[in-house]
Amino acid sequence: MERPARSRKMGPAWDTFAGTVRHDSENPMLLFKRKFLDDIRSGAKTQTIRLWKHRMMRSGQRSYIPGVGPIRVTAVEEVDVNALTDEDAIPDGFPNAAALKEELRTIYSQKLKDGHRAYRVVFHCVTE
Repeated sequence: MERPARSRKMGPAWDTFAGTVRHDSENPMLLFKRKFLDDIRSGAKTQTIRLWKHRMMRSGQRSYIPGVGPIRVTAVEEVDVNALTDEDAIPDGFPNAAALKEELRTIYSQKLKDGHRAYRVVFHCVTE
């Protein structure tokens, strides 16, 4: 039995944040909380910190953010969550490192305990 087609802009992950990459097609999706979408569209938020067992994206990769559209990943690098600075927090949409770290600990508490690695994913919106 064939599954019905699902819209790329709507679906179960529309207003969730799993902190993972979702592979619905050849271009994986990055999922974000709604509160970040306006900053991504305006270019104020140009990166995200994700915790993964292994790197799941690469520089130059095309991706998609539901509610925003296509993006191009420009860098993916492993980072130490405890060493993040205010300079790291600003392009991630946070006023300072303390706020960024608190959000990461809230979202990823179990992954941090399980030893997942933190990766900075830098991106920009692209027109189709």
